[in-house]
Parts: sequence; structure tokens; C-alpha cells
Amino acid sequence: MRYHGAPARYLTFGGLDALGLPHATTTRHCPGIGPSGAPGSPFGAESIAVLAESGLDLRRAAWARQVHGAAVVEVSAGGFAGVADVLGTREPGVPLAIFTADCLAVTVVDPEGPALAVAHVGWRGTVRGGARAAVDAAVAAGGRRERLRAALAPSIGPCCYEVDAPVIDEFRRAYGPRWEAWTRPGRPGHWMLDLWSANEAILAEAGVDAQRIENPRLCTACHPDLLHSHRRANRGRLATIAALR
Repeated sequence: MRYHGAPARYLTFGGLDALGLPHATTTRHCPGIGPSGAPGSPFGAESIAVLAESGLDLRRAAWARQVHGAAVVEVSAGGFAGVADVLGTREPGVPLAIFTADCLAVTVVDPEGPALAVAHVGWRGTVRGGARAAVDAAVAAGGRRERLRAALAPSIGPCCYEVDAPVIDEFRRAYGPRWEAWTRPGRPGHWMLDLWSANEAILAEAGVDAQRIENPRLCTACHPDLLHSHRRANRGRLATIAALR
């Protein structure tokens, strides 16, 4: 990832930068990120100004009320998109925004389509196939699976993400014994869950070339100086935003 500002106010992905895709993941040092689950814009004047440097016009951004699912909304214009955890578009210049504080934000793009999708994916979204839904949304918007590139924004890592038996039961029901490859034992009755590896595997199975999945493996809980983490009571929101040219 590339860090922008001192201290860094937002991060970008090298692979998406190479495509010329306007995008950013904010840090705790980016001001003006407000509540994201209602019709009023979650972006204040300061964040609009900061992220304009990345080529994003947040006055045209689209966002949704995220509910830890895999529902998709196809976006054709900015503003509140309703209740969904996946947004897709084929419209240039309309930034799609996802908000996280430990969950993954997944960006999937085919710049030749052009087609773009973003997804909010925590453990529930992983169980419900949020990453696959993002790939399908990009394809529905005109992308081709063999051309897709994906990026996983910072989230809580397997170093810090402890879950209990009810969570593992959900993974077992959704994926059978494969859940074992995405966990390691923790304290009794608990496991350390690797959302990164799980969603990399799901994206690859959905048709994204594994070599085109960018994942910095940057843990929100391990970097309180840079990122917000709900698990570490380092409260606040990170925004991941991308737009087609």
C-alpha cells in the first residue's frame, strides 16, 4: 500500500494505482467521516477536500446502511443507496463507499468493462458470501471475471481476531471442513480466524486470478496509531472508496 500524508490520512493500493483507479482507504487521521447508515452524507468538508487529492469527488459518493449481509445494490448515481453490504456500478465518476472498523472492505474492478463493486465483509459477510457477491456484482455491471482485480483493505488479522464456537459453527455449515484452513486454535473453546485467507479463497473461487488479489495484511487491531479497531475499543470508522474513471 501507499501512504498519503504525514501522518497518513489515507492509503491506496499499488495495483489499483497502476490501473489509474481513483480510490482510497482512510485512516484515523482523515477528518470528517461521519455516521454512514442514513441518507445524510457521511462525508464532511474536510474529508471531501482530503480525498479530492486521490481523484475522488465525494460530493457524488454512494453509500448504504450495512447490515453484515451480502445483498447487492446496483448504483447509477450518488447518495444513499439503501440497505446493502455490496454496491456495484458501471457509471464513471460515482464513488462507492464502504465503512469498516475491523471488517474487510473488498474492492473488485474491471477497468475495461468498466465495472466496479465494493463490499463490507466481516465474519457474517464471509459466511454469507459477500466477496463472491462483489465479484458477481462487478460481472453484472459489465466486467469479465478473467480481467477482474481485487483488493482487501486493512482489517482485523488472524493475530488478533478470536472467535467462539457459534461463529465456527456458522463457518462449518457454510464451508464444511474448509473452515479449519482459515483458523488456528486459541484459548479453550475459541479460535483465531483468518478473514484474509478465507476471502482470498472465496474471491479466487468466484473467478478472480489469485495473482490479481492485493492484500497488504495490515491488521487494524495492531496499528492503533493509524487505524480504528472496534475490538480494541479504538472507536471510529475507516472508509474505503473507489470510483470508475
